[in-house]
Amino acid sequence: MALTRTYTRSFAGGEVSPEMWGRIDDVKFQTGAAKLLNFVALPQGPAENRPGTAFVREVKDSTKRTRLIPFTFSTTQTLVLELGAGYFRFHTQGATLGPGTPAAYNGATPYTVGALVSSSGVNYYCIAATTGNAPPNATYWYPLPAGIYEIPNPYAEADLFDIHYVQSADVLTLVHPNYAPRELRRLGATTWTLTTISFSSSVSTPTGLTATANRGESINITAFTAANPGVATTVGNHGLSIGDPVYVDGGLWNTGTFTNDYYVVNTNTPANQLSLKAYDTGVPLDTTALVSRTSGGFVQFGDKALDFDSYYVVTALAANGIDESAPSSSANVINNLNAQGSSNTISWSAVTGASRYNIYKRQNGLYGLIGQSDTTSFRDNNIAPDLGITPPILEVVFNSSGNYPGAVSYFEQRRVFAGTTNSPQTLWMTRTGTESDMSFHIPLQDTDRINFRVAAREANTIRHLVPLTQLLALTSAAEWRISPVNSDVISPTTISVRPQSYVGANNVQPSIVNNTVVYCSARDGHVRELGYSWQASGFVTGDLSIRSTHLFDNFDITDMCYSKAPQPLLWFISNTGSMLGLTYIPEQQIGAWHQHETDGDFETCAAVAEGAEDRLYVIVKRTIGGVTKRYVERFASRQIGELKDCFFVDSGLTYNGTNTTATTVTVTGGTTWGPADELTITASSPIFQSPISTDVGDAIVLTDANGNTYRLTILSGTSTTVIKARTDILLPVALRGVATAVWSFARDTVTGLTHLEGKTVSILADGAVMPQVTVTGGVAVLQRASTVVHVGLPYVSDLETLPMALQMDAFGQGRAKNVNQAWLRVYRSSGIFVGPDADKLVEAKQRTTEPYGSPPALKTDEINVNLTPTWQQAGRIYVRQSDPLPLTIVGLTLEVSIGG
Repeated sequence: MALTRTYTRSFAGGEVSPEMWGRIDDVKFQTGAAKLLNFVALPQGPAENRPGTAFVREVKDSTKRTRLIPFTFSTTQTLVLELGAGYFRFHTQGATLGPGTPAAYNGATPYTVGALVSSSGVNYYCIAATTGNAPPNATYWYPLPAGIYEIPNPYAEADLFDIHYVQSADVLTLVHPNYAPRELRRLGATTWTLTTISFSSSVSTPTGLTATANRGESINITAFTAANPGVATTVGNHGLSIGDPVYVDGGLWNTGTFTNDYYVVNTNTPANQLSLKAYDTGVPLDTTALVSRTSGGFVQFGDKALDFDSYYVVTALAANGIDESAPSSSANVINNLNAQGSSNTISWSAVTGASRYNIYKRQNGLYGLIGQSDTTSFRDNNIAPDLGITPPILEVVFNSSGNYPGAVSYFEQRRVFAGTTNSPQTLWMTRTGTESDMSFHIPLQDTDRINFRVAAREANTIRHLVPLTQLLALTSAAEWRISPVNSDVISPTTISVRPQSYVGANNVQPSIVNNTVVYCSARDGHVRELGYSWQASGFVTGDLSIRSTHLFDNFDITDMCYSKAPQPLLWFISNTGSMLGLTYIPEQQIGAWHQHETDGDFETCAAVAEGAEDRLYVIVKRTIGGVTKRYVERFASRQIGELKDCFFVDSGLTYNGTNTTATTVTVTGGTTWGPADELTITASSPIFQSPISTDVGDAIVLTDANGNTYRLTILSGTSTTVIKARTDILLPVALRGVATAVWSFARDTVTGLTHLEGKTVSILADGAVMPQVTVTGGVAVLQRASTVVHVGLPYVSDLETLPMALQMDAFGQGRAKNVNQAWLRVYRSSGIFVGPDADKLVEAKQRTTEPYGSPPALKTDEINVNLTPTWQQAGRIYVRQSDPLPLTIVGLTLEVSIGG
């Protein structure tokens, strides 16, 4: 019987499917595992058990599925949105956003959407602008749950997981084919609004447009006789000849109105007088009906045949100089702009928010730009219109059922939409630099909106738009690249769409990792990557699940998210209720799968930056007392400082009795100052329960300057500031009769666990594993009063090695094997069980020189475990962590006996 040893140096290959267990030549087999349950494969090679989840809050309605969406303004301002049927809630730093203290409702105050008020002990959110309509009033006010900030939405439960979104600063765009596209805007910490997007211009259209003719150079009339023919007297010699065509303004008269029009000079003497006759008939002008001219009037040389009709429209420009309104109604005026000094004056009413105005004049059926004005008037002195710059035409989009988009993104300073029911393969891009301007011009400009239909063999809906160096459109059957042709940027005339692959994506929103897209395939339940390949001069897709198909075949992925730090991890929710993790660094060709389970079903996930780490939030469906509950939970940090900080329970809560205030305690009344004395503890402010005796059995723990702790167990209470206690060891002189703020309150119960009522929970108290207990009345009773306590649902982390391959004939296959010993190289670990299978586990003994009463220290060492002898063909072993403690396996050496 041969005896040999094998060494596993890495688990960065992740969990490998049984179909791959014969591929001992595959690099992932050599660094993989048969099972990584609640273990995370690190990119460096180790496998560490996952941290636990902290309970945040039950969702609003546990009978309905609810979704989590990340909201990231910057790396320092993040939230997780709880998107439920009919509402939004907001979570950050493991807590739920509250409404603050809204002011009392005032009937004289005008309220806008998003305002908060308080009335009769209830907080309300304003859903429609109002003055004088007091809550409760469902037309204007939405009641908030006690202590929770919440805003309404129109989404039904069945549609929540098909909503796609994209964020730009404080604006989150939400789209679904059954709903008009909307914007969720953060205007303040507790001021959020959800509004339907308006695709009209942000600035209003000018109104009141008028056009007035200015006739140019002329000679003023000083007098006009009421005669037949009437004779006009001019200022100075007029210089006109008989038969000259002229335009005459006869001025104002006390009786009658002079018809301002074109005439012909009838007589011209003396040199400062003239009479007129009609332009068309030649009949002398009769002014006898006019009485007593009062003022005004002029005569101007010009032929009626040279007059022409000018049409104008005006648009308003917003302060950004980009948003332009729709053109105004046209105004026209007749004038001979070729005459010396003649012009047309265009005027309009001011537009709120406008910084300038564009003025356009019609020529050959098109309006062309003739100038800009920062006032409300403009003078046209025969300016030729620039027909290359025309007023915008606003396209009406997304305004009815069947025409709402299902995909959204940003690309090259445009917001992009796609995938309506009626036009499943059409893309709409806003004008450059705008969020919702869908205008274009004739002729087209490079900055115009883009409306483009993908010509494909099949009419499959565009499900996702993903911006990389080029825009990717993922349909249910293909992947397309959208890029410019013969240009550096996309424009209405340079856009090009080319197929990259024919796989298709499901409706789960993809994630971007570096410059690679990770998405879920449409039909086989697998996860794929899509990245640019210079060899192919395009994007190439690959199956990331090929070596772990047992986790995906016949299942579906329903949600996913990406956590960047401290490890690059993609998280996927399976319809089995488990959560799958992928340690993914594409440039290092690292892709390691691991699966995670809890007492319940994972339903949705979202990751946001909180401090130096990305924190993963999940909603878990649990059964509590026979009733379905859905809880928002937040994964704890795996960056462990002290043993007492380890958080490896699910849906857990933490009690931390460490004093963080200025309150001091003083110990007096000692004789020997040892366990035989009954000491008095006096607090500088109330911290004890009195007259009830719930503090009895708890303890005050003092810490001296050297970090040593002294435990004083409470015997009885005198008041809220004075109790009697007994020390466990001799109290040092430095703590006798001296007020100190360095103390903590150790409790023998943890309350507030009503969300785990009736459940058996694991407990880590001051770094020590305590016996599991059942939660009763929301309380878990501890074996010993403790200062820092983590209580929550237990879970098991299992690592199973792959079938053994040895350096011998046939790689040792077909020969029985018995693993006798295992050496686990671990890092900062405790509570290790090892065996040939899950039923024959042996605990690794870790306690060495730790003081009595303290937990075993975390080990960074190679630990030897003698296993229960078991002959088997595969030669596999199990490593299990069932305690709420950390376990990181760096390497694994096995001593194995080999049969014939």
